[in-house]
Amino acid sequence: MGPDIHERRPLQSESHARANPDVDDYDEDEDVDDFIAANEEQSLKDVTSSKHTNKRLFAAFMIFGLLNNVLYVIILSAALDLVSSSTPKGIVALFNIFPALLTKVVWPIISNGKIQYTRRVGLCTCVSWLGIMTIAFSSSLAPRLLGISMASLSSGLGELTFLQLTTTLPTRSTSKTALGAWSSGTGFAGIAGAGIWWLLRGLGVKGGLGLSSILPLFFPITYQFLLPSHAELEAIPSNAESDSDSSGRGGYEPINTDSIPPSIFITPPSQDVVPQLTIASGARSREQDHDLKPIPEEYHKVYLTTQEKLDLLKPLILRYMVPLCAVYVEEYVINSGVAPTLVFPLPTRGIWSKLFKSPRDYYPFWSLTYQTFVFLSRSSISLSLPPLPLRFLPFPSIIQFIVLSLLFLQARFFLFSSSEYTPPAPAPSEGVDRSITIVFLLICIEGLCGGLAYVNTFYHVQHEGEEAGDNSSHGINGIGGVGTATATGTGTGTREEKMKMQKEFRIGAVGAADSTGILFAALISMPLELSLCNSQIEQGRTTCRDL
Repeated sequence: MGPDIHERRPLQSESHARANPDVDDYDEDEDVDDFIAANEEQSLKDVTSSKHTNKRLFAAFMIFGLLNNVLYVIILSAALDLVSSSTPKGIVALFNIFPALLTKVVWPIISNGKIQYTRRVGLCTCVSWLGIMTIAFSSSLAPRLLGISMASLSSGLGELTFLQLTTTLPTRSTSKTALGAWSSGTGFAGIAGAGIWWLLRGLGVKGGLGLSSILPLFFPITYQFLLPSHAELEAIPSNAESDSDSSGRGGYEPINTDSIPPSIFITPPSQDVVPQLTIASGARSREQDHDLKPIPEEYHKVYLTTQEKLDLLKPLILRYMVPLCAVYVEEYVINSGVAPTLVFPLPTRGIWSKLFKSPRDYYPFWSLTYQTFVFLSRSSISLSLPPLPLRFLPFPSIIQFIVLSLLFLQARFFLFSSSEYTPPAPAPSEGVDRSITIVFLLICIEGLCGGLAYVNTFYHVQHEGEEAGDNSSHGINGIGGVGTATATGTGTGTREEKMKMQKEFRIGAVGAADSTGILFAALISMPLELSLCNSQIEQGRTTCRDL
């Protein structure tokens, strides 16, 4: 009777052991244990290193966002000190936003070829520093407006540059981390800028802004020494959410076979269902890994034509730019046109009586409330909250319009005030107007809507086009998919380099929407504030005029 084909045949190591009885039966087990222990130790080191790299990435982009926007806030906060009492303060806001808008609109259209991020960071640093120094050491209006324009230009170019930089990172995970950190930094800039000027304003324009001029110098320091290199970012293991599926499993990573003891490599008979692992296969894996490393190629001839840019821009307008622009029009109309008229008789009891000692305290408090909730909502992705689905992106602008309407009705008709606090009735000497609490809650919602619209818009723009086969711009193939080009030929490399440029152009072009909204809001707010204040005066409340 022939041998049973299902009978387990002895492995090579077992045969060797039987032929050599002097060999310790536990040597092979010890080799396996040593191998497992060594790999576990290496895995722990890799995880620790990856966490450190991720923290550096987050810190770098948060600093970029903070530095880029903080001077904008400082200049707005110093508006009263920068121009004379006879000059409209709106001129500071106009010169503080128009150059940034012009930069964000024109620069993506006229620039071609591969972006030189190091040069961009250097340019932002120099222009921003020169702008703030020009403001600080000038005493007349014209040079100060020139300095404000330079700082604005730098801010616009900085936002364009760092948003585009987030699209070049190797994985969705690192891109998401960078975008979340950038958004948190820009949100925190509102609080930090107002606080910095509050502390420095006693030094005057020359002293206060002179000290603030050191802030742009941290751009190149952060970029050079804190921001992880592309090689370090590529070494971060892909996480489930970004580079694998949503089931919570990470991507497959081959085992390093360099340290595997020889006793583990076995070659069983062909009918045994045992995986074969050979030195040759390990060598092939290393060769493939080597092939995936980016090799420099000549991409200077790759660029987007003007027609290609327009074709990319068209679908972005209604999907992203109109909702984002609408949110910014609405919230800055609230901040500049309505909030200055949201003043009430001073409360005499409760928490509001401790916060409001003068009618001049209302507007700074509304600004602080707004900036705080913008910071919280812009940090939503950094706090691991799920992003808004794409189809819900218009919702913040709709809610913001409702908030604007309610606050307008309060300023114009005292909608939420009780009868004793509604003009022309004289305000009572005791008590508190209930509308203060309602206005506070509405401004909290305003800040949440503005921050959510910003961070979620750019989150989705980051991944725009990937469903059409642009997934190569993230993943193991290197920065912007350049690695694949080395493996598959110049044609593929050119196509993937164009995909990278398309991603950079999309996020840069959409960045013009918020500045456009702020500019429109500035033009609307100046006459609106005068109209609302005059209406309150006609009804018998003159507080807005007496501020």
